[in-house]
Amino acid sequence: MPTFRGSVRRLVFTPQLAEVSFARRGFPVTPTAATRRLEAIPQSVICGFDWAIDTRDQWEIERRLAIVDPDLRGFAYEGATMAFTILDVMGRGHRTRDLLLGPGQPHVLLAYIGMGFAMARLPRPLWKKVVPDLTGDLTYPVMSWLAVDGYGFDRAYFQTRRWVDEQRPPAPYPWQGSAAYFGRAADQGIGRALWFIHGGQVADVAARVRRFASHRHADLWSGVGLAATFAGGCDSEGLAELRRTSGEHAADLGVGVVFAAEARSYAGFVPPYTHTATAALTGLTIEAVDALAASTMVQAEVGTAELPAYEMWRQNIRSKLPDATGG
Repeated sequence: MPTFRGSVRRLVFTPQLAEVSFARRGFPVTPTAATRRLEAIPQSVICGFDWAIDTRDQWEIERRLAIVDPDLRGFAYEGATMAFTILDVMGRGHRTRDLLLGPGQPHVLLAYIGMGFAMARLPRPLWKKVVPDLTGDLTYPVMSWLAVDGYGFDRAYFQTRRWVDEQRPPAPYPWQGSAAYFGRAADQGIGRALWFIHGGQVADVAARVRRFASHRHADLWSGVGLAATFAGGCDSEGLAELRRTSGEHAADLGVGVVFAAEARSYAGFVPPYTHTATAALTGLTIEAVDALAASTMVQAEVGTAELPAYEMWRQNIRSKLPDATGG
């Protein structure tokens, strides 16, 4: 049964299912089976949030998330992590840490994105409390940059005019001591959002990317590649077009593909469309992606304020990927 405090927090911090629909957001999307499936992704996030914001114990949220279809479960974990992050930051709890060092560990990469959704609803002075100490998890702290990616996605999805139409860059924030990289990581999330905003229509996504300043294109294309691979929504012909139209940024697109394929593999469920997108956009198998990610990873202490370990890792991956010609 919902708690009063949980219900208030739910109303304050998250939209209703209808509000994340493409029609309600005003996105230029023609309804199809593919776009309806894409819409189910933000709706799964909302369900995860609703369950977690009101849950009385971790066992209950674990069981609710366990019954979600494996294809969408990670997105439900995004929403649950968003809720737990808000509760922890406001009440000094440790729900998020308990979840992600327990049954949520396979979904930790998407959980970081959920922390970014929470950031979009919390004042900046509280951001330093958003990521819990996950010492012992191999993704921590390097991959916590995905929280900034999640923040960028959220702002582009819900404030599309400001962040996409007007192309306003986010104000710098010293995430992991690197204020200079904050905008780039947010752009990766904005690129992911473009895939949803245009319902996976390659020509429209590419045209929207090109409207941004050229120095932002690489990170936007990376986000597009991640979304196309992790969320699907495009057939083989469209994927071939996506690779062609990314042009000189085909390897940047590929970096996002690698991260998406690795996240699916890490969670223990790789849907057919992720296999297809990985092969079409990089020429690699899931197994090859796993090996590439492992062999190029950079430890957190190697990073600098100008170039965090996360971006060093991304650059290492990019250097191993084929160029725009597919060679």
